[in-house]
Amino acid sequence: MNPYILATLLFSLGLGTTITLTSSHWLFAWMGLEINTLAILPLMAQQHHPRAVEATMKYFLTQATGAATLLFASTTNAWLTGQWDILQMSHPLAITMVILALSLKVGLAPLHTWLPEVLQGLDLTTGLILSTWQKLAPFALFLQIQPTNPQILIMLGITSTLVGGWGGLNQTQLRKILAYSSTAHLGWMILILQFSPSLALLTLITYLIMTSSTFLVFKLNKSTSINMLATSWTKAPALTTLTPLILLSLGGLPPLTGFMPKWLILQELTKQELAPIATLTALTALLSLYFYLRLTYAMTLTMSPNNVTGTTPWRLPSLQLTLPLATLTTATICLLPLTPTMAALFNL
Repeated sequence: MNPYILATLLFSLGLGTTITLTSSHWLFAWMGLEINTLAILPLMAQQHHPRAVEATMKYFLTQATGAATLLFASTTNAWLTGQWDILQMSHPLAITMVILALSLKVGLAPLHTWLPEVLQGLDLTTGLILSTWQKLAPFALFLQIQPTNPQILIMLGITSTLVGGWGGLNQTQLRKILAYSSTAHLGWMILILQFSPSLALLTLITYLIMTSSTFLVFKLNKSTSINMLATSWTKAPALTTLTPLILLSLGGLPPLTGFMPKWLILQELTKQELAPIATLTALTALLSLYFYLRLTYAMTLTMSPNNVTGTTPWRLPSLQLTLPLATLTTATICLLPLTPTMAALFNL
């Protein structure tokens, strides 16, 4: 792609998210989301591959549906209450429609079915943008609305953690596994959103760090399926030693960074006298942990003759920058001791 066009698209991507993050009016927020969607479409379709074009089309249709529903909900709220301000949304019908529209945009279950298919059709770099940056704008809107009915967020959260765990069990493609992982993590965030927004934000930040490092590892290894992970020993032995720790951090095992948000969320749910929901959510985390363990096993305990029949990939030096990967990997593995600092920073 022409560097000028790429720079324009990346600028528009940043601009769309920034407009939504800074807006207090529903029309501005909607406009930011639309700019965001339109900026990423050429990046998704640049492969000129039928799968990439199909993924781009699916993404466009789902995002357009989500944005139209959001616009309809905000117009309905303005019609019923006379308010266009995001913080002043008070009508239960409008709030429910907005929550469902944003759930469709980020890929919360049961509105998640587009996400694995879209992510599978993209290359790992665009997949990284889709799984991290594209979650910021809708999540900022989630943080600003106060739901009148708390049950809907709890139901969405539990469904997402369950579906995110179950859906990833049977997959062999890494991008689909990461899509279901994304749904499960968003379920944890939505579950705690109404009780402690700052904790939901902390969970989002740790999710972004862990997912970015996972995508960058797979990109360095040029791995797109579990079988291709088996050849990573010979390509980058040091990185292959650290990757299981990154994956187990995503699964939320102590003493890794991923344990921090899960621990604080379960604590907060128990404080809110929702111990059964906390128990159920903790059990759904085991489903996700199983498929991370599968990936760990494939990387560390299977040798390269067991990969896809007969093709040994070329071991060429990678041109990818390793500083972002090194920084994110360190953050993914080592931040748990900073939990008291994080709790103080986020007023938990």
